[in-house]
Amino acid sequence: MSDGTPSVTYAAAGVDTEAGDRAVELMKDAVRATHGPQVLGGVGGFAGLYDASVLTTYRRPLLATSTDGVGTKVAIAQAMDIHDTIGFDLVGMVVDDIVVVGATPLFMTDYIACGRVVPERIAAIVRGIAQACAVAGTALVGGETAEHPGLLGADEYDVAGAATGVVEADALLGPERVRAGDVLIGLASSGLHSNGFSLVRKVLEVAGWGLERHVDELGRTIGEEILTPTRVYAADCLALAAVPSTGVRVFSHITGGGLAANLARVLPAGLVAEVDRSSWAVPPVFDVVRSLGGVPWHDLANTLNLGVGMVAVVAADGAGAALAELERLGLPAWVLGRVREAGAEDAAAAAGDLVQNTKGVHGGAVRMIGSYRTA
Repeated sequence: MSDGTPSVTYAAAGVDTEAGDRAVELMKDAVRATHGPQVLGGVGGFAGLYDASVLTTYRRPLLATSTDGVGTKVAIAQAMDIHDTIGFDLVGMVVDDIVVVGATPLFMTDYIACGRVVPERIAAIVRGIAQACAVAGTALVGGETAEHPGLLGADEYDVAGAATGVVEADALLGPERVRAGDVLIGLASSGLHSNGFSLVRKVLEVAGWGLERHVDELGRTIGEEILTPTRVYAADCLALAAVPSTGVRVFSHITGGGLAANLARVLPAGLVAEVDRSSWAVPPVFDVVRSLGGVPWHDLANTLNLGVGMVAVVAADGAGAALAELERLGLPAWVLGRVREAGAEDAAAAAGDLVQNTKGVHGGAVRMIGSYRTA
């Protein structure tokens, strides 16, 4: 100003619009790689466009939608300066919720908030999202990167996303399909996935462990282990459900709250899913967290997936076909237990062994039996 008052610009406030443009240029090819003929308009428009004429082939199409983030796992990515894997965590948390009801995820959008746009870092995050979308068979049709100086530190960021899918009404999977005698099949997780990192980070803090600490039981550093990206199940689950002989009833995505709490959400009232804790070996990373922090098994199981990332509930006579299909897909799986009618013995179950009415859903229950075993 002419009176000598300093001039304030957007750049002086901490926002670099040119850096944002450079980030878009660096990510364009990865985003375009997820686009099929249904995506119109390319990258950079105000809105992502998806040709919905595919819905005309459905008798009664139901749209399914989900949104999520990756929680405090972003703090691990930031501390290790590795940003191209967190996208798998984001996509897994979003599209694998949609596939629970048998819906095919059609398209996804992402949102990144950061303290400072570093083009290469933002591009790495989006490349990871795009690669995970390709694994899921989902188009990444748009996104937003917002620079929030003063609200977030210069090297801090958070990510979130949303996806939309479709399922034929009479093919909708859900609790109403589940029957006594059905078999529970566990699908292996790739590790911690994206839940419970507040516990994990606290354990490391109390123990005085840095992310660079090598752990013999894991064969690498603890940072490398816990940053392992989330397994994206969508395409494999849809392939499994497409095999008629498997008799898939519903899936349960094992996220925050652990196995029992999430499995109970997809069961109808009057039925109990009996899960044998000894039916699988809990992977070493979970036991490292448990022993290092003195975390009780009950608390660990209510926080982390313990090696089970997804559960498929299938017909009693479809378990063999389901396991064979999952083996063909290269996805480790095993029988976790069975579904049965609720009985008087369930009411007398020890504290923590019976889980029901979780996350606002009043339905069936999960009875945990046996003891965990470690790998």
